[in-house]
Amino acid sequence: MIRPQQKKQKDHAQMVAKLDKNDEVITTGGIHATVISVGEKTAILRIADNVKVEIEKSSITQVKKSREKGNS
Repeated sequence: MIRPQQKKQKDHAQMVAKLDKNDEVITTGGIHATVISVGEKTAILRIADNVKVEIEKSSITQVKKSREKGNS
């Protein structure tokens, strides 16, 4: 792999490793959601009131922001 691609892959792996409850994320499918819980390889996201989905952590493309405890 070429260097820029390796860096992008490494940055994505670090982002996914730091994923935490209440982070607001965007998936590869363009779904905006809030992280409910994080497992070894999957995460449960809330995409609407009473609508939760389980996805592979690798399909999370961006963490928009972290909601801080007490600021929710």
